[in-house]
Amino acid sequence: MRAALVRGFGPVEDVTLGEVAAPMPGPDEILLRVDAVPVNFVDLLVVGGTYQFLPKLPFTPGKGPAGTILACGAGVTGLRPGDRVLAMAEIGGYAEQVCVRADQAYRLPDGLSAVAAASMSLAYDTAWFALRERGRLAGGETVLVLGASGAVGIAAIQLAKAMGARVLAGVSRPERGAAVLEAGADAVIDLSVPDLRDALREQVRAANGGDLADLVIDPIGGDAFDAALRALAWCGRLVVVGFAAGRIPSVKANYLLVKNIEVSGLQISDYRKRRPERVAECFAEIFRLYEQGHLHPPEAVTLPLAEAARGLAMVRDRASGGRRVVLVPGAEG
Repeated sequence: MRAALVRGFGPVEDVTLGEVAAPMPGPDEILLRVDAVPVNFVDLLVVGGTYQFLPKLPFTPGKGPAGTILACGAGVTGLRPGDRVLAMAEIGGYAEQVCVRADQAYRLPDGLSAVAAASMSLAYDTAWFALRERGRLAGGETVLVLGASGAVGIAAIQLAKAMGARVLAGVSRPERGAAVLEAGADAVIDLSVPDLRDALREQVRAANGGDLADLVIDPIGGDAFDAALRALAWCGRLVVVGFAAGRIPSVKANYLLVKNIEVSGLQISDYRKRRPERVAECFAEIFRLYEQGHLHPPEAVTLPLAEAARGLAMVRDRASGGRRVVLVPGAEG
């Protein structure tokens, strides 16, 4: 079968298409025909060799493929060949087929296409865990979403609104303001302004009736993290999702004490390994909200599997116009 191959950690341009043996499912696994797989920012880290968990070379990258089950291992129950699922593979998704543990596969609603499901993968589940699990969001609270025009940001906006929150969307490119408002945000917070340390807090107050934010979702880090801490209300929570800005920030513990605030982190792959039942609850709610019309996966840029390197470069260079990049192995190319 065809698969994208990484033979050495390095630039995404080195990712090539090759022929590899088709996988065989183990007793607790399913064999999935990959109909669509997202190109994620985290894939850049894995391919480049800078992610905290690195696979053995050579390998096929790709997390969170959507597709159709071709075969099930002897110990698999609850799923069967022909079922359409979203599967939480850690690697291997940039291929025509992949084997995944059955308890990491979630049956898709009838109206959700594989491409749309792939565009939700690793974004809506990350946002759900940041809001529900780590952030303990309650209805009526105010959420500040940093990096709001990104995949996790758009997902967090839609989910937070569906959970009954008021949402402030932080964007570093003012031209993305229309997109986050269309996604459901109540107000736009400009992260590109001078003196962000003070300006972010003042923007939050102005957009929120004089109040600060109860919860901050932060996939950015850097200066935005520093400023967002100051924009937290008493007993507020900040959830660290990533460091897209490059600088990993730090916080003085006495500041947490004085304001009665907390900072927590989210490494969602740990939940898949340690608490798969909680991940199943996550996708059950996500798919239910989708069927109820509360969630609207953004339109994706689709590419054939042969253009995996191009897709990775598009994500790296932010050249997709704010849309998810999704590989479609069955497409020509």
